[in-house]
Amino acid sequence: MFTLRSFRELDWTLLILALILCGVGVLQIYSATQTSDLANHWWKQVLYIVAGVVVFYLVSQVDYHTLVGQSPALYIAFGVVLFFLLILSRVVLGAKRWISLGAGFKVQPSEFMKFVLILFVARFLSELKSDSLSLRDLLKLSALVLVPFGLVALQPDLGTSLCYLPILAVGVLLAGLSRQQAVVILLIFVLVVPVGWFALKDYQKARITSFMDPASDPQGSGYQVLQSKIAVGSGGMWGLGVTRGMQIQLRFLPFAHTDFIFAAFAEEHGFVGVVTVLGLYFLLLMQILQNAQTASDRAGTAICMGVGALLLFHVLENAGMVAGLMPVAGIPLPLMSYGGSSILSFFLMLGLVNNVRLRRFLQ
Repeated sequence: MFTLRSFRELDWTLLILALILCGVGVLQIYSATQTSDLANHWWKQVLYIVAGVVVFYLVSQVDYHTLVGQSPALYIAFGVVLFFLLILSRVVLGAKRWISLGAGFKVQPSEFMKFVLILFVARFLSELKSDSLSLRDLLKLSALVLVPFGLVALQPDLGTSLCYLPILAVGVLLAGLSRQQAVVILLIFVLVVPVGWFALKDYQKARITSFMDPASDPQGSGYQVLQSKIAVGSGGMWGLGVTRGMQIQLRFLPFAHTDFIFAAFAEEHGFVGVVTVLGLYFLLLMQILQNAQTASDRAGTAICMGVGALLLFHVLENAGMVAGLMPVAGIPLPLMSYGGSSILSFFLMLGLVNNVRLRRFLQ
């Protein structure tokens, strides 16, 4: 059901925190691209953010129960898109991830699959007739998440596919996990990881291992990690200032406006800036969790917890990656990294959280 709500009813704390992070991202994108052929990307990001706010408002108006009810159709539709993307899409930057919309704009369907999976897992949990998962339910839920995981991993886009796992993990934990099931999951993980390792391409293996010893290949797989750590370290306490980061302006730091925007921000704004941004993410996460606590039903709680888990995974992986503590997986920093699909998908998910809040008193 579509019901127009007053702007006063929106979760303004949630929206304002998101917009502050977006504003910081636009500033950093401008700084990182001002002297390159990507100098117009900052205003494109502004357009994406405006579109994201519109999407946030619109998705808040449709009762989330209606969206949850349509999740199987959305799951099938996006699964078909991901399948045909592997067959028909052109290879761009070594992967088949995007659908071109013309005028320099592209869409990445795998980003929106996160939104669909959160709805799908919420539906699955709301239909459970017990307070704990049976082994059959556990395997069924895992298989339904691992199908898009596999399709995206084949693009290849290991980073985005890994983002689906926190959604699955939260769903399993909320459904109730027995000790025996936890042991089964651990055994499956131990068996699958070695097999998955051999299925990875050489450059993916190099990305995963390079963070442990980037100096072993400073001009190859370790280059991004080394330059990122130099940028983070050179920021000091207060940073070098906007447009004054040497690693950024001299183009030593790769992908300074996308995957490594946090390293670029650390160089120009220092330790104080980093702590401030992480604090904003913490407040955003707490606001999401508060909405999970006040949700009127199991589906609403699952939606908020799924969005929160995904946000936390993105931030921890990206921040750990630029500091050399996590493998380079190509996972963007939410709301700050350049990219229309990433911005729109996160505003879609935040709109879902706001949706749950608007209907928290319904029974």
